[in-house]
Amino acid sequence: MAFGKKIILLTPRGFCAGVVRAIDVVKIALEMYGAPIYVRKEIVHNKHVVDELRAAGAIFVEELDEVPSQGRVIFSAHGVAPSVRTDAVERNLQVIDATCPLVTKVHLEAVKFARKGYSIVLIGHENHDEVVGTLGEAPEAMKLVSTVEDVDRLVVPDTTKMAYLTQTTLSLDETNHIVQRLTERFPLIQGPHSQDICYATENRQVGVKAVAPLCDLLLVVGSKNSSNSQRLVEVCQNTGVPAYLVDDESDVRPEWMVGVKTVAITAGASAPEHLVEEIIAYLKVNGFDELEELEVKEEDVRFQLPPELNSARLTQITTSASL
Repeated sequence: MAFGKKIILLTPRGFCAGVVRAIDVVKIALEMYGAPIYVRKEIVHNKHVVDELRAAGAIFVEELDEVPSQGRVIFSAHGVAPSVRTDAVERNLQVIDATCPLVTKVHLEAVKFARKGYSIVLIGHENHDEVVGTLGEAPEAMKLVSTVEDVDRLVVPDTTKMAYLTQTTLSLDETNHIVQRLTERFPLIQGPHSQDICYATENRQVGVKAVAPLCDLLLVVGSKNSSNSQRLVEVCQNTGVPAYLVDDESDVRPEWMVGVKTVAITAGASAPEHLVEEIIAYLKVNGFDELEELEVKEEDVRFQLPPELNSARLTQITTSASL
């Protein structure tokens, strides 16, 4: 066994406030109402989280027609289109909305610009759950772009009334390139009042850039369908340092460690901390005996529970107190 190898553990990493809130929503709903609780789509994009909640009694469905009439359903952190909300009302479903407040912000911006008659450019990844929901707010007014080349192909009816919005989990660098090209082609285009890319996505990418010069390899803990986790891998690879996305310890390949003296570890915003701890334990067994933590920014963001869940809890407490 070789000694003198190092692990650099990035902070912040793992769960963001929106993910904590979404998972709490499912757990509290199960405690209050009991199983089954239906969840439309994955509550967050991590298979370990989904499997744990499924074992606790949550039933994950793709669409609302899989939920019995008058059933209780939770909307995922990624948000939904208005048509989904309408469908839920028509089917008399009891909805608990776990949409991340930062995603809701983008939806509200889309509605605002659409009402003003603007053409809206949404920067994001096609078919991602968040993008599908945002596009649904103003489908006639919105066009999706994912690359600078997409911007070059854009045709809009009025270049003086344009706005852009972004998916919350994008690469900051790639998004900046796209926004730069948009402003070159359409000088009057307006953006959101504040950046749509969320604080957690930004902080984790800043951390990757900070650690890249200090490591030989980066492991990003996260599921394959996690956009923010994939972006962390890309950000590191763009610096010339190898990086891999791993769901858990079983995905780590011994051949990646050949010649590596320092491994950095971070985790996407929907990855549980216990998966990070398991990978650290694996690396320690394989000669990485030194652990150093690199904190790039402190995070203290918290989001309140959805109002429908808060009011139900208050009613429950009031009823119990009166008995």
